[in-house]
Amino acid sequence: MSADPPYEQARAELREIVSALESGGQSLEESLALWERGEHLADVCTRWLDGATGRLDAKIAEHDAAD
Repeated sequence: MSADPPYEQARAELREIVSALESGGQSLEESLALWERGEHLADVCTRWLDGATGRLDAKIAEHDAAD
């Protein structure tokens, strides 16, 4: 994830893109570019969340094994 933004930044930008697409006013080409950027940011957010879930699951398992 070296070139990808942090989760909070990706989520904020994704919200801006959704808002822009909902409000309309862009050309088809601009809308497609926004859509593609939004898809990328959604993937970034998913990877961040999957990574966090994996770390939590590992810590829970570690804790349970110690009991």
